Amino acid sequence: MSYSQNVVHTIWTRAFWSVRCEQVIFKLFGFFRTREQASPLGLKRTKWWGATLFATTNAVDKPQKGHVLLVGSGPGDPDLLTIKAIKAIQQADVVLVDWLVNREIVNLIPRHIEQRFVGKRAGLHSMKQEDINALMVSLALSGKNVVRLKGGDPAVFGRTAEETSALDKAGINYAIIPGITAASGASAYTGIPLTLRGKASSVKLITAHLKNPQTEPNWVQLASALENETIVFYMGLARLSSIQTRLRLAGVGSDMPVAVVDQATTRHQQSCIGNLSDIQEKVQTAGFMGPSLIIVGEAVSNVSNISSELLRQVSESAIKA
Repeated sequence: MSYSQNVVHTIWTRAFWSVRCEQVIFKLFGFFRTREQASPLGLKRTKWWGATLFATTNAVDKPQKGHVLLVGSGPGDPDLLTIKAIKAIQQADVVLVDWLVNREIVNLIPRHIEQRFVGKRAGLHSMKQEDINALMVSLALSGKNVVRLKGGDPAVFGRTAEETSALDKAGINYAIIPGITAASGASAYTGIPLTLRGKASSVKLITAHLKNPQTEPNWVQLASALENETIVFYMGLARLSSIQTRLRLAGVGSDMPVAVVDQATTRHQQSCIGNLSDIQEKVQTAGFMGPSLIIVGEAVSNVSNISSELLRQVSESAIKA
């Protein structure tokens, strides 16, 4: 017997015995009347049970809302996924995957869980942001538990605020699970520090979408800040030449250290270190594919000697109970 059938059976059973018991009580006290006369209370209860039956069957047919988890997949290395992120993925009904999520991480999604690719890569849009928002809401309202899997950290250039706003309007429960942002991953795996005592006391993260001059950063202020700051441009490979030119025009010296890290923390990671005058040529020679980070600042000249072999050994070791 299904859940709906069980509910209906229970309600009608209770309604039946409610009326029968009241008839017995009235007979014991000598009140022999018709059902309408003898048990107005029973009639009221019968009506109440009928209303309950109608409301309950409607509730059974109407699906419960699902929830949405906005999950950061980190910079690329599957081993940098958080345990909470893995748990969220394993418990999902549907995973909406950004193109920037490493394929090795996508392959960790259990096969019985539905996958849908959304987002964009290198300017090639598969879905508009408004459509992604609508899809999340639609799936959750249909009772699905959704994971919105993003590259890096959802709070860093992930358009998370737009998605949570749509979920708020739809009354859907959601939570955010952070991931390691690309700048931190690139710094750790290349040995390029983001801060350095005496040279860089702060870090600025900037999106390199330079399509609208009105929304571009203040290049003069950036040039001034580079005296004691590291600047990291996200998604900047295709705009490296423009960034190089703008910084030079704003007064940054041609010898300012610059690094470009391609596919950070993955097995395909590459990096180039140069200065503002020659970095474009070095990157073209290396044949970077993206996604890439551009790191600018004096801290770039203080690279640590990271052992990639040691990182590989850690990845290959088993987790002990």
